[in-house]
Amino acid sequence: MKKSIIKSLESSIAGDVFSQKEFRDYYSVDASSYQIIPRVIVVPKDEKDVIKTIQIAKNHKSSVTVRGAGTGLVGSALNAGIILDLRNFNSVKITKNSVIVGPSVAKGYLDKKLSEYNKFFPPNPSIGSFCSVGGMIGNNSSGSRSLKYGSVIDNVSEITFIDGNGKKITLPKNNKVSKKILGFAKNIDIKKFPNVSKNSSGYRIDKIKSIKDSHKIIIGSEGTLGIVLSMRLKIKDNPKKRVLFIIEYKSITDASMNCIKINQTKPSAIEFVDKTTLKQINFKFSPKSKCLLFVEYDEKIKLNEKKLNSIVSGNIVKKVEKDFEINTWWRYRDSSLHYSLKAIKKEQRIPHIIEDAAVPLESLSEIFTILNKINKKYKTKSIAYGHAGNGNIHIRLISDKKEIIIIKKIAEEYFDGIIKLGGTITAEHGDGLARSEFVKKQYGKENYKIFTEIKRYFDPQKILNPGKIITTKSTIIKNLEKF
Repeated sequence: MKKSIIKSLESSIAGDVFSQKEFRDYYSVDASSYQIIPRVIVVPKDEKDVIKTIQIAKNHKSSVTVRGAGTGLVGSALNAGIILDLRNFNSVKITKNSVIVGPSVAKGYLDKKLSEYNKFFPPNPSIGSFCSVGGMIGNNSSGSRSLKYGSVIDNVSEITFIDGNGKKITLPKNNKVSKKILGFAKNIDIKKFPNVSKNSSGYRIDKIKSIKDSHKIIIGSEGTLGIVLSMRLKIKDNPKKRVLFIIEYKSITDASMNCIKINQTKPSAIEFVDKTTLKQINFKFSPKSKCLLFVEYDEKIKLNEKKLNSIVSGNIVKKVEKDFEINTWWRYRDSSLHYSLKAIKKEQRIPHIIEDAAVPLESLSEIFTILNKINKKYKTKSIAYGHAGNGNIHIRLISDKKEIIIIKKIAEEYFDGIIKLGGTITAEHGDGLARSEFVKKQYGKENYKIFTEIKRYFDPQKILNPGKIITTKSTIIKNLEKF
């Protein structure tokens, strides 16, 4: 990259431009295990600055990668060119059934503002207090209550963004662009798309059934198709009452199979934790317990409790009805990533690679079968927790081995197994540096070809977050910070 790009940015941008080493180092990492040092950081003052940045990047053949709060687990917001920090895009405008927000608004702040109106935005990642809404759009985030309320892609009605040509587009309002996207959608091989209730791999073109859905192409695209300036989110009234059941099981297989029947009672959440989290909870569980399910209902409480009691195969050890107590128990579940890191010595941690697969619910127990085979073959151990009702389990691996190639071998075997089950390699964390090279395997050649056409349409010079979703390179073990 030519040195003059920094001068071009400094002379054209009304916001801030940083190229000092300390800034570049800071933006070279996120919550993943990767590190890529960028050339320069731009903090645009307004949308004119965003457009100018894209124009300058095109002239200098530089990449532009948008970054939110840096809470992503697979390096989606890391790149070597320009990093675009949209911290100044932080407006919140609440209407009756929607809220218009800027991408840098923290989910925790949004929750607080909406609670003043007795409303909520359904997707609730466990890192929700800290992640940005723009990042949630980029990854198609979900969380525990996606079982009832869906992922981000189900809860957004409009997006305004700047594409790789520097053009401002609002979808689905822009009829011309919407028709083009619908044309792409009509050509996909739907049979090659994962048969799951949540998915953040590739471009979610399968969700576009009409022109009104065209904005969904941006959700889960990880900043590869456009820089989001604002979005209209659907909001709902807070439920009048909730109840949470804590159920212990002597077998993970038993818990997995029981999820199928529990899901038929339409709970708002079915969450799973293994013994690592269980041990951290201030409650006396049976010494034989191997795992817990957290099952929540927010409507038809008495009827659903009756149904649950008739089908549950584990032991209901706690019924929680008061909001503050429900929130306390959810904090245990939301802290599972923290507990897993706490339980693993730093030198034994394997980077986040296979941490986010999902399968059809009836195949949930098969995830653990695949995992057991991997643990046996590679002499690894594993910690598991996640959104069992969606067939989405987060895995943390433990290994004494330092061979970096082991990560790629494990990923290849695990993803092969997941895809054979009709699952997705990532349900809510995105492809990033960890999984983009597996997207073609996930969707097949024909769908992948359509993905490349979509990328070309919105970003012909391939400047927007290159190497993510569409890539010819293997990045799974490249740029790992330490292992």
